[in-house]
Amino acid sequence: MADKHKIEEEEHWSATSDLMAGLMMVFLLVSIAYMHAIEQDKQEIITAQKKIEREQEKIKAIVVTYQETQSALYDQLNDEFKEDLPRWQASIDRESLSVQFFEPEILFQAGSAEVTPKFKEILDDFFPRYLEVIFSDKFREAIAEVRIEGHTSSEWIQGKSTPDEAYFHNMQLSQERTRSVLMYCHEVAPDKYKNLMKQHVTANGLSSSKLIYQEDGTEDMARSRRVEFRTRTNADRRIKEILGELEND
Repeated sequence: MADKHKIEEEEHWSATSDLMAGLMMVFLLVSIAYMHAIEQDKQEIITAQKKIEREQEKIKAIVVTYQETQSALYDQLNDEFKEDLPRWQASIDRESLSVQFFEPEILFQAGSAEVTPKFKEILDDFFPRYLEVIFSDKFREAIAEVRIEGHTSSEWIQGKSTPDEAYFHNMQLSQERTRSVLMYCHEVAPDKYKNLMKQHVTANGLSSSKLIYQEDGTEDMARSRRVEFRTRTNADRRIKEILGELEND
């Protein structure tokens, strides 16, 4: 009986040892698989980080190029027109690359969308030279759009229109005015730029959405009534394309 009990005990410990060994092997395999998964995750994380860093470098390079292009284009426009701006009652904004014509009585008659003879004289001089700058070999590939923008004050017929009515009346007027300016600019543009104009130059009536204010916070009615030639480069499009590539990967 003692021998039988001893044999059963040995078999019990043997089975237990085999079970423990088996469990240890399973645990080892699970541990190896887990460590491998972690290592794969690490590699994937490192790969993703490197890709993000590369895309960040691309975006940084585009931003730097954008800033350099903006600065160079402003300098070129300023050099071209600085002697003319005072007599045109115009200015150039560095940030928006916008040539702004402010004197409303020069631009249009009150309530009219017809370009005045005086403004036509200015456009005869300004617009062909403007095209020579922005569509030169140096800048042509960087130009996404040239927006001819028409802006009005917030008033329409004082005391006879609500603010909403004035806004929509002025929207229609500003759109008609920018179309008139665009049509005249197309007439005076050199033939070699007419196709580029169709691709890049647009007319945008903005009503009173971008008013100009005086130092005391009141609206500057006269300066709010203006026409702008705003140049937009394609850097933002390239950045959006890079971000889209990141999202799709």
